Amino acid sequence: MTLKEKIIHESLKLFSLKGFLGTPIDEILKAANSSKGGFYNHFKSKEDLFYHVLDEARSIWRERNLDGLSRNGDPIANVEQFLKNFRDRYLKDSENFPGGCIFITLLVELKNQRPHLADEINKGFIGLKNMLKRHLNKAQETGKLQKDVDPEAITEMLFNNILGVTITYNADKSEANVDKAMNLTIDFIKKLKA
Repeated sequence: MTLKEKIIHESLKLFSLKGFLGTPIDEILKAANSSKGGFYNHFKSKEDLFYHVLDEARSIWRERNLDGLSRNGDPIANVEQFLKNFRDRYLKDSENFPGGCIFITLLVELKNQRPHLADEINKGFIGLKNMLKRHLNKAQETGKLQKDVDPEAITEMLFNNILGVTITYNADKSEANVDKAMNLTIDFIKKLKA
């Protein structure tokens, strides 16, 4: 791992625990075993580092959550797989995110303090909602989702459930509670199949 990668990785962990504003550069330097010169050799500023950390967090999110989803497969099965991946492969990833979901931590912290950074995080939430809605629309179009179900309403319900589970897990780190909530959500989706 290069020094730049180490700084990004250690910052990712620290930001998930303490947020962006709550993590001083000196703490990042100590965790990455770097000097200020080493840091500024790779990053123009702490905000520049933020964008690199966000890119890394998004990459991990995609790798963990989109695994096993098929472009041509059953769209309801894809939603179920996403929810299982989110539960098992992403949310419980304490190696990369010891404080829980970094996106929630940063969005809450930065919304009023640094809205331009919060807007960058929010792009991911918009993308998630669009992905879920696409799968549900496709499921309805192909007859795999009940006709009387509103894909947009189900998307909102799923998204808000995911946020709720994430916030709860960030607070209590209870895997049992995550499993229970996500299993109920998966069961709900199964009941919507045509």
